[in-house]
Amino acid sequence: VHSQVCVVFSDFGKMQNVCNLLTEKLGTSVTISPPHFYHTPEAVDTLRRQVCVAAVRNTRRKAQEVCQLFGQSLGKPLLIREEETKEWGGHIDSHLSNSPDSLTLQQRIQHATAYASCRVFAVFEIKGKENRRNKLL
Repeated sequence: VHSQVCVVFSDFGKMQNVCNLLTEKLGTSVTISPPHFYHTPEAVDTLRRQVCVAAVRNTRRKAQEVCQLFGQSLGKPLLIREEETKEWGGHIDSHLSNSPDSLTLQQRIQHATAYASCRVFAVFEIKGKENRRNKLL
């Protein structure tokens, strides 16, 4: 009797554990095909949001350092605008003449890895230190 089972994993470590367990328990009677990696639309959307939030956080941190350099304090954001978002996959320039079956697991992971970057424009309120002291008194 031959049967084929297709399982979708969202955790690479769990996939490896299950494959190892099946191989250990069933021996040569089981054949495990190489994994096929992909990103769900929800995962890509989450990546975009995380990258944008990280860009805003980095921008705030840099603005705070500049304010400290000039003896000022950083206030609330007045404007935050997402200027540009880029997404790309791993190793775009590599030649894909090799069939997917000939790629190693590491190469498969590299080809399936998604990258994103985001450029933001932010304007923050700048407060003088003397204003902050007056508010505290």
